[in-house]
Amino acid sequence: MDLLTANDRPGHYPDSYYAATAPLLDAFPPAASLPQEARRADVAIVGAGYAGLSAALCLAEAGYDVIVLEANRVGAGASGRNGGQVGPGQRVDQVSLEGMVGASKARALWQVGLSALEEVTSRCATHHIDAEWQPGVIEAAHRPRFVSEFEEYAAHMGQHYGHELEVLDREGIQAHVGSPGYHGGLLDRQAGHLHPLKYLLGLARAAVAAGVRIHEGSRVLDITPGTGVQLEGADIAASHVLVCANGYLGSLLPGPAARTMPINNFIAATEPLSPDFARSLIRDNHAVADTRFVINYFRLSQDLRMLFGGGESYGWTFPRDIAAKVRRPMLEVYPQLADTRIDYAWGGTLGITMSRLPHFTRVGKDVLSVGGFSGHGVALATLAGRMAAEAIRGQAERFDLMASLPTPRFPGGRALRHPLLVAGMVWYALRDKL
Repeated sequence: MDLLTANDRPGHYPDSYYAATAPLLDAFPPAASLPQEARRADVAIVGAGYAGLSAALCLAEAGYDVIVLEANRVGAGASGRNGGQVGPGQRVDQVSLEGMVGASKARALWQVGLSALEEVTSRCATHHIDAEWQPGVIEAAHRPRFVSEFEEYAAHMGQHYGHELEVLDREGIQAHVGSPGYHGGLLDRQAGHLHPLKYLLGLARAAVAAGVRIHEGSRVLDITPGTGVQLEGADIAASHVLVCANGYLGSLLPGPAARTMPINNFIAATEPLSPDFARSLIRDNHAVADTRFVINYFRLSQDLRMLFGGGESYGWTFPRDIAAKVRRPMLEVYPQLADTRIDYAWGGTLGITMSRLPHFTRVGKDVLSVGGFSGHGVALATLAGRMAAEAIRGQAERFDLMASLPTPRFPGGRALRHPLLVAGMVWYALRDKL
């Protein structure tokens, strides 16, 4: 299955709320249109998402000649269609992370997570990107037992990391989130949410202004370490290659692809709501994600639509009726939206790892790959681009820290890894309903 074309039309953004409300860029020409003398760069970057554009911008600011090769449109992948939630830390909570890698490395990774959040806000400030930033993310407990776990975790984070989290009891969560299904919550006021495509396109504009050459409709077919990349109709010579394909790796890099599984997720945007109704759903305009294994995540848009992510699909292709797929979990959380129209519904492909930690690796001589952000990529992928740029410039400490994280291969090889993942996800999805 070719994930680049299975669900998307080449050269087009998905029919999402984000694409309908972002100031899109004019199309960039394909690399095959370049004259022979222009088919050379210091660094070739595969993928024009957060990681690729962040790396390109950092390298161009340091004086490198950079070319970015995107198979579709800039930001047409997960970077331009995700839930927009941005938080510190890793996808794995700090207590679990301490058990996986030890307390010392877990603290170093927490600092990486804080730097990732700062990278997003500083890029927006420096390049005047209006990404509609709003502070606050709530983790909502769908089972009573999680409330006591939240209390313990908040105490741990305050004592060992100096990070303040506000624990919400049942009355507190009901005041913040107008849903009858939650028993408590954990509010992180340092986290926040944004318009992911506006942020991405802001990075693209900044990269172009810094001298980065972007080419859309330029699918990379092969990589020759130390030489460059091969595309349909063109070869690009480059001393360094950085691959930022995440869930769309396919067969381009078999090693990273064995550790990064593509999965699909879905979001719907309702019609605009009245201010009073919107505030009754999410009082203070925070973003929300719950504790289900198949997570429900939701927030209000700037024009007061409910943007709701949820519903699982275990095939490579998106369901025919995405709106119906998302409406079911949305009404379980907010039955009061039963008569509310859905104006947009779209799917997206992201890359997850077995450990849910990102996968950084040196594939070969002067070839790096970053991905596997596991649904936590707005901030981490942005910083991943900077860390990859640092490694290309010979300062690899932070890249090597991330490359040391455990990201084992999915069991079963290419033939069985997807069926095995599906079986596991079905089991956990059933547990959510118990």
